[in-house]
Amino acid sequence: MIIKILGPGCANCVNLERVTREAVADLGIDAQFEKVTDYPAIMGYGVMSTPGWSWTRRLSCPGASPPLPRYASCWSH
Repeated sequence: MIIKILGPGCANCVNLERVTREAVADLGIDAQFEKVTDYPAIMGYGVMSTPGWSWTRRLSCPGASPPLPRYASCWSH
């Protein structure tokens, strides 16, 4: 799975990446991370508020860091 962290690299983006990496580890998911910091590219995901994250080109949770159960429900599909 490729997970993309969408945002300019602010403190919220760093926190989202940290929390997402923790969730991936807790759930035992094999994932690669990529950072997308270019605003036109971010907008291409439909994000109007950063940070956000995307997996397999699905936008998930723009503007927030979801709790662990939300990660689990997203990735179980």
